[in-house]
Amino acid sequence: MSKSNLQDLLLDFPFELILGSASPRRQELLGSLGFKYKLCPTHADENFPEHLKAQEIPLYLAEVKANAYTKLLGKQELLITADTIVWCEGKVYNKPENYEQGMTMLRALGGKMHEVFTAVCFKSATKQISFYDTSKVYFKEFSDEEIAYYLTKYQPYDKAGGYGVQDWIGYIGIDKIEGSFYNVMGLPVKKVYEELIKFNSSHI
Repeated sequence: MSKSNLQDLLLDFPFELILGSASPRRQELLGSLGFKYKLCPTHADENFPEHLKAQEIPLYLAEVKANAYTKLLGKQELLITADTIVWCEGKVYNKPENYEQGMTMLRALGGKMHEVFTAVCFKSATKQISFYDTSKVYFKEFSDEEIAYYLTKYQPYDKAGGYGVQDWIGYIGIDKIEGSFYNVMGLPVKKVYEELIKFNSSHI
């Protein structure tokens, strides 16, 4: 694909993208790819069957969110939904509901490696696909004072695992990341870009 063809594709992508997410991180990341989109967050029950493990959970929830879109998709519309979880030692860590849960989560994640799984679902009028990415995050051990400061100042109650990789806890707490940083933020942008190109090619 030539530079001019790529520019044309990004500026005039043949599908109208609809981002079904209220996450400001996903909005920022999708917009940074160069694709135009409109925002229409879906609202779905984020409970999941207990037998699901690791990447199975966000794959299930991304599809639940896609199926919660109540409008009829037009021929050239493409809905994008996503879900992110933190997985550590066989246990899922979703969004903490309060300070106490946040403290418990970050104590549990401190000093360990955990995996971040983000799944994405593309849904058009005729086709639906899902995919995911995995990143490994290595945290230092946190003091209770550090966790308390972070929870009080940053209020990370809308984030899986009770933290944002792009803010203070990431600055002072991450020893290393194996895999995509942006996947930890909530959207594996490289894979999203590649899958959008493939999705378009399959409809030409």
